[in-house]
Amino acid sequence: RLPVPKLEDTIRRYLNAQKPLLNDDQFRKTEELALQFEKGIGRELHEQLVAQDNQNKHTSYITGPWFDMYLKAREPVVLNFNAFMSFNPDPKSEYNDQLIRATNMTVSAIRFMKTFRAGYLEPEVFHLNPEKSDTEIFKNIIRFVPSSLSWFGAYMVNAYPLDMSQYFRLFNSTRLPKLNRDELYTDEKAKHLLVLRNGNFYVFDVVDRDGNMLEPSEIQAHFKYILSDNSPAPAFPLGYLSSENRDTWALLRNNLLDNGNEEALQKVDSALFCLSLDDFPIKDFVHLSHTMLHGDGANRWYDKSFNLIITKDGTAGINFEHSWGDGVAVLRFQNEVFKDSTKAPAISPQTQPASVDSSKAVRKLDFKLNDALKTGITKAKQKFDATVESLSLNLIQFHEGGKDLLKQKKVSPDAVAQLAFQMAFFRQYNQTVATYESCSTAAFKHGRTETIRPASVHTKKCSEAFVREPSKYSTEELHKLIVECSKYHGRLTKEAAMGQGFDRHLFGLRYLALSKGIALPDFYKDQAYARLNHNIISTSTLLSPAVQLGGFGPVVSDGFGVGYQVHDDWVGCNVSSYPTRNGKEFLQCVYKSLEDIFSVLKGKKIGS
Repeated sequence: RLPVPKLEDTIRRYLNAQKPLLNDDQFRKTEELALQFEKGIGRELHEQLVAQDNQNKHTSYITGPWFDMYLKAREPVVLNFNAFMSFNPDPKSEYNDQLIRATNMTVSAIRFMKTFRAGYLEPEVFHLNPEKSDTEIFKNIIRFVPSSLSWFGAYMVNAYPLDMSQYFRLFNSTRLPKLNRDELYTDEKAKHLLVLRNGNFYVFDVVDRDGNMLEPSEIQAHFKYILSDNSPAPAFPLGYLSSENRDTWALLRNNLLDNGNEEALQKVDSALFCLSLDDFPIKDFVHLSHTMLHGDGANRWYDKSFNLIITKDGTAGINFEHSWGDGVAVLRFQNEVFKDSTKAPAISPQTQPASVDSSKAVRKLDFKLNDALKTGITKAKQKFDATVESLSLNLIQFHEGGKDLLKQKKVSPDAVAQLAFQMAFFRQYNQTVATYESCSTAAFKHGRTETIRPASVHTKKCSEAFVREPSKYSTEELHKLIVECSKYHGRLTKEAAMGQGFDRHLFGLRYLALSKGIALPDFYKDQAYARLNHNIISTSTLLSPAVQLGGFGPVVSDGFGVGYQVHDDWVGCNVSSYPTRNGKEFLQCVYKSLEDIFSVLKGKKIGS
């Protein structure tokens, strides 16, 4: 079970995270408020939280509050919450054809779903010592141990089973807009797929009455039929509604239901997933990021648990809604779909589509729109276009080293990437700001994520040395500063993964106070608390053989959304920003920081 940290640990960690962001006077005030909170109302709330947690052993203390945080948010899901991960191309180039890839990936997705629902999906396990635990012998032994004890058997060999309670929401699921708080909806009985092309909505069954999948060549035939449909794009594309403010969308949805669209919406909401077929090829990585992160607004349904997007040249990616689950569940799905569709593809370039009457099997959904709905769609499109217009996406690839070299030099690859972001922001804006790195707590029952706070007194000191006056320090001294940052970051990462961060705990206590009608404690009214939770640099990393790159929008209007990957011999980083920040310049500073850090680790002087 996810532990509730000790209150004194949480306050100590909180103050450590505040230190680099505040001057001495500000810090004294924040420290005073924190210690008052720890002795007074914070202690009472903590004891109530622990008691409540002990009465709800079937879940974790963060589950309810975290769902609420997502579902009560009224901002549009696109750019604010939905993230994307794009697939690597199929190693066999002739398979990167839109029709072939759409068929193979859809078949692999259905195989994954059937395996999962039958209870045959291999458990997600974190192996600390894979030589001992990631073996056939271990799997065969553990298979016969009753599930109430098997996790203990795994612990003995340093293998940690991860929570998979989110997985069922991958399929047949949608976030429904409701006033004040959205709802998650799942209908596992539905057997059809939703396909979007050119802003038009199509559905057809991919599973029969007995739960058997349609022949791949039939699925291929139906996709071919949809791809050759010459229907014009709708004048008022419904997809834009799912990009609206949630309350606005909730009211428009009620109007849609009242206007005779209940059955069509039910088809959209209950579909296995949404496949979006785009009619253009990908130009470059920036274009790829824009396409997968938001697209044109008409050919997406952002409320589905995920959209599988495949462009004209067979480039594929996933855009996923975030309230139901986290990156780890989506990544497992992506890894399996990539592996299966490339190693055991259902069809080949030589496969002929089945000779079936697709015009009978495939149904194009028709939506009845009144003037209020047409106006609503037009406004949603205007807002969407304006927001997307103001969004910048920039990328770099740093090829002078990566994970291999960093491990050889005994520093953490993740710590170095995070240090580069701190150094870059310091170089660009001459300050240290609130920074967020997400860390999965799936090692615990119903765990979600915890925050790692990469901005520390160590990264601040190191950034000042590297940026302001590197010539004052010897290479050895600079090297030592990097090592200190790496050690501290390693500790923070370990704490977060073990449920020993401070962010979720403080969030849970605040949520509890509000839910009990208790006046918000002064601790939470502190400007420094608000500033720490205004995450100007928001970061996330996922590394996988299936994924080419991933990203998300800035979480605040004056922030950067940083998706990054430290590969064996290079580092990739993409950044989203709005006009108040210059993402291109930030990435130039990240590049310079990585150059300087790698120079020092190689024993060279900076700039030599």
